[in-house]
Amino acid sequence: MFYAGTFHRFSLMATKRQRLHRFTEAAMQSSTKRPRTMVTAESSSVKDAFGKYADYLNELNDKRERVVKASRDITINSKKVIFQVHRMSKDNREEVLEKAEMDLAAVTEQYVARLVKELAGNDFWKLRRAYSPGVQEYVEAATLCKFCKTGTLLNLDEINAALLPLSDPSVDPLQINVLDYLLGLADLTGELMRLAIGRISDGELEFAEKICRFVREIYRVLTLLAPDMDDSSEMKTKMDTMLQSVVKIENACFSVRVRGSEYIPLLGSDVPSYSLLGVADLE
Repeated sequence: MFYAGTFHRFSLMATKRQRLHRFTEAAMQSSTKRPRTMVTAESSSVKDAFGKYADYLNELNDKRERVVKASRDITINSKKVIFQVHRMSKDNREEVLEKAEMDLAAVTEQYVARLVKELAGNDFWKLRRAYSPGVQEYVEAATLCKFCKTGTLLNLDEINAALLPLSDPSVDPLQINVLDYLLGLADLTGELMRLAIGRISDGELEFAEKICRFVREIYRVLTLLAPDMDDSSEMKTKMDTMLQSVVKIENACFSVRVRGSEYIPLLGSDVPSYSLLGVADLE
């Protein structure tokens, strides 16, 4: 009897413990289910927000790729315009420059217009690094054509005015900024150096000296502006290259002026003038 009573008491205590354990588990489950619902709702809103950010970044990256492609096309075709200008000689100047202007107009209407469409609104400030190389090459080609035809510099306002018809009037138009214009102008001096050497070889010394004065003036002005452009290491690098171009043109013009009796009969002159050598012309 003693063992039976003891076993009965232990069984009742075990049953109470099991009930208490089950009750505790049920209470804990009921208490943890409520905040789970709240956490799920909060995570859903955060997930939706990050989904919108991801869509925006993906769209921006796709646009950047299209802008880079448009900039590359502008660079390639602007170089073709520059190569066309370098085919110029004293006999075909008007014909070559007319063809170069037609090619430049085609670049503006086809490739620059596509870039303007991609950068409608304010996106051109966000994606400047993606299209800056193409814009610099375009500025270089446009200013080279203008100088060879008129002997003057195409300024930034004139370039931006030419781009206005390509933009939608309802959005902010694409405007070339001052930094890209100056970087393109720095590249122009290298092409003018090549053009000057070519004109000297063709006997057009006066045109080469005109180029020399023009490049020297550009270098003088940019030398004053470069110290204020602290955020542009690219400009500082191009200033060194520009100085080399100025020196090359000056040395070429100086050599022809001082030693013209040796250069002129050999460079671009069909009939050598022996008077330059200090003797009378032979009949």
